[in-house]
Amino acid sequence: MYGYEDKTYNEVLTQAVNNIEEINQAVDAICEKGYKNLYLVGTGGTYAMASPLSYLIKTNSTIPWYYEIAAELVTAKPKQLTKDSVVITASLSGTTVETINAAKYAKEVGATVIALVGEKECPLTEYADYVFENRTASNDNLVEEIYIQYFALGARFMKNNGEFPEYEKFIDALKQMPEVLQKVREDNDERALAFAEKHKDTKFHMCVGAGNTWGETYCFAMCVLEEMQWIPTKSIHAAEFFHGTVEMTEKDMSFMLFKGEDETRPLLDRVEKFVRKYSDVVQVWDTKDYELKGVDPSVRGLVSPLVMAAQLERVSAHFEHVRNHSLEIRRYYRTVEY
Repeated sequence: MYGYEDKTYNEVLTQAVNNIEEINQAVDAICEKGYKNLYLVGTGGTYAMASPLSYLIKTNSTIPWYYEIAAELVTAKPKQLTKDSVVITASLSGTTVETINAAKYAKEVGATVIALVGEKECPLTEYADYVFENRTASNDNLVEEIYIQYFALGARFMKNNGEFPEYEKFIDALKQMPEVLQKVREDNDERALAFAEKHKDTKFHMCVGAGNTWGETYCFAMCVLEEMQWIPTKSIHAAEFFHGTVEMTEKDMSFMLFKGEDETRPLLDRVEKFVRKYSDVVQVWDTKDYELKGVDPSVRGLVSPLVMAAQLERVSAHFEHVRNHSLEIRRYYRTVEY
């Protein structure tokens, strides 16, 4: 497959799984000490990657939590962020300025900071109490390995709060991800190539998602199509689609629908029914299309973000190839002053 090394992918995801034991120890120590709330903080892609964790906590726990963009957290200075807060954040390079500033501010108020990074020797870890490292991670596999660790963190906090009876099955599912997601990538490769070839010159895409795959919708639109391919997009939540964006529907409007398997799936079904009636250009990326061998059916919907990320990576890779546009090129980001 183009732009894909199965050995590296397996190594990165396996390391994420191997970090779960240390994650459990860290969360147990925090819970024993006591805390009042969780802050899920990110910038750009890592903000999007915290979305599924936010949804997991919202739908399975009574733990107070906040989901924040790093730069806004620093400027807004939320009153609920205190010495009794736990901040969870991530940065592959560990050099994302906004994320570093957020971690620094969190430490100034006395909060506990958990950071996921590529290498421990980075600026972000200076302001982190707990650091989880994955040295072989890259943009090709970052999303999945972050999800595994974020989900392990959230699940442990909920378990220790006397909640989330699916804990054991969920953790077991996460441990299956290196093999499961490799199969997802393989199964979606031909379809992703066909999509990339069909849309190599498409000027605009409407991306629609909801629930625990909303973060993937937002991330693919902004971080892949816009940042990495310079293709204008709009990411719109399915619950909001009919309150404005619906009027953008045209016969030649490209729609991408990102369907997971949680409670919000009917919201996507409703949008799909409508856009198929009024547009000739509709693509559905559906996590139900994959077997997910070894994953208990009761937690299958919870791992939809991982499945979505794995199948979309194939689309990203093929866009790079057929459009002759590297995923690594930037005109402005970390290139000019702003």
